[in-house]
Amino acid sequence: MQYLTQKLRLSDVDFADRSVLVRVDFNIPLNNGVIVDDTRIRLALPTIHHLLVSGAKVILVTHVGRPSGFDVALSTLPMAEHLSKLLGLRVKHAVDCIGSEVEAIVSEMVTGDVLLIENVRFYQEETDNDPEFARQLAGLADIYVNDAFGAVHRAHASTTGIHYPVAVTGQLMEREINYLGSLLAAPKRPFVAIIGGAKISDKIGVIENLINTVDELVIGGGMGYTFLKAMGNQIGGSIVELDKLDLATDLMTKAEAKGVTIHLPVDHVIGQEFDPDTPAKIVPRNQIPIDWEGFDIGPETVEVFGQVIDRAETIFWNGPVGVYEFDQFAVGTLSLAKRIAETDAISIIGGGDCVAAVQKAGVSDQISHISTGGGASLELIEGKELPGIATLTDKADYSS
Repeated sequence: MQYLTQKLRLSDVDFADRSVLVRVDFNIPLNNGVIVDDTRIRLALPTIHHLLVSGAKVILVTHVGRPSGFDVALSTLPMAEHLSKLLGLRVKHAVDCIGSEVEAIVSEMVTGDVLLIENVRFYQEETDNDPEFARQLAGLADIYVNDAFGAVHRAHASTTGIHYPVAVTGQLMEREINYLGSLLAAPKRPFVAIIGGAKISDKIGVIENLINTVDELVIGGGMGYTFLKAMGNQIGGSIVELDKLDLATDLMTKAEAKGVTIHLPVDHVIGQEFDPDTPAKIVPRNQIPIDWEGFDIGPETVEVFGQVIDRAETIFWNGPVGVYEFDQFAVGTLSLAKRIAETDAISIIGGGDCVAAVQKAGVSDQISHISTGGGASLELIEGKELPGIATLTDKADYSS
């Protein structure tokens, strides 16, 4: 993790009269062109403000969704219009992200101007990390700032293909790195991790790395049934990865050897089928009927997990512990969100569905840090080098 602290920051660079290409993450939900949640736009404001105050010309680049060619429903135009209101100035919008028209707009920019170019994923060359596409993007500015933590685990043209002598971390990126990096470097203890979601296979590396770091590990969601099955419990028709039973056993053995306590559900809220209105009931562990499925943790488990949360000084949470999209199976996940919010612990939500869960619980403002990158946060916790950070300029290689 040491390499994370060696990269150039905004405060290290003079941006006066310079054109700056800023990779932001405005991959936000849209409904018929209307922004549903502007959180990621607002989180980019500190970096944009810093650059404007420093006298820069700011060119913003982002991806939105996974289009196949141009798709007006995934245009960045609504973001430009919304950002104009947030900044109190007109944010220009380009109908493309490369080419002569964009270059013409950039050539006319003056200090204090902000331009948002079109969705880079309208080009397949973005995800292919095409060198020529990256070269054209790079030609728009003098300095590069990456503030898109949610995209730094992807080796795409706008995250790793662009090469500048000066490539800097933005303020959001720095905040993400500081919080998530501290989990592995020096967490306040007891350190508790809560891992949910459907499959162990999605989070093997994360669990293995956390076993080396945490004091207690809480496991819920669909993956919990694979662990319970490996222990010989009756799980009925609940989701299970039969080819991962040995892995679950191995992970529990490793945790025991490290002195890490793994907490699994002791009761369940079960349903007859995957439907928001399916009949539901609460049963103890090992008593799920063959034709029923576990869809949430039960009230006794909520209290057991809650007691683990209460004694923590640091909490990392990734993945819901039930089918929180259905109200009758959201109680467990929302209860844990509220319990975490009530503690004085440093609490970090590792992106993904848990972000929606804490928002649904109405406690997002009581969480220490909510990561903007689910995949990126997991890969960082797993100990992987993130390509979008690795390509930024080291302080040792920079001379102003």
